[in-house]
Amino acid sequence: MLDAASYTPRLKTFYADTVRAALKEEFGYKNDMQIPRLDKIVLNIGCGAEAVRDSKKAKSAQEDLTKIAGQQAMVTKAKKSIAGFRVREEMPLGAKVTLRGERMYEFLDRLITIAMPRIRDFRGVSGKSFDGRGNYAMGMKEHIVFPEIEFDKVDEVWGMDIIICTTAQTDAEAKALLKQFNMPFTS
Repeated sequence: MLDAASYTPRLKTFYADTVRAALKEEFGYKNDMQIPRLDKIVLNIGCGAEAVRDSKKAKSAQEDLTKIAGQQAMVTKAKKSIAGFRVREEMPLGAKVTLRGERMYEFLDRLITIAMPRIRDFRGVSGKSFDGRGNYAMGMKEHIVFPEIEFDKVDEVWGMDIIICTTAQTDAEAKALLKQFNMPFTS
């Protein structure tokens, strides 16, 4: 049986042993605290028009996101009413979760090694989706590529946003960090 106190995610160990040294050599950092590291990963599912018609859709998205993340997701609600979209203030519209620490490394490992290869017609992710401050954002059309989701019990297929926040100062540093984790960039 696995002891939770002594368990360290595979990618966290890989970062400490290999990635830090490679980045320090590549960018010539003088101090170990300058070396970029993962800060957090934010997952988001927006239900959109389905949630307006049926309020149970946001709850369903929350349950699926909780299974994927391994931690409780929260329901996101509308900040203001928009009559054209039939949205009222405080109406549930989706779900989000922020992962840090061990769960963040576990999720990134599952994303890169299990979920991405299961995406239909997958050729890699864009290397241009950085925000200028070292954070990377990507979208997935189907959340069912994650092994935690039982395909037979899914009532609706959701798209999801994945934002990987790093402590890198530039996009080049962040891209080098994610490349070390075998993120399949196309360019």
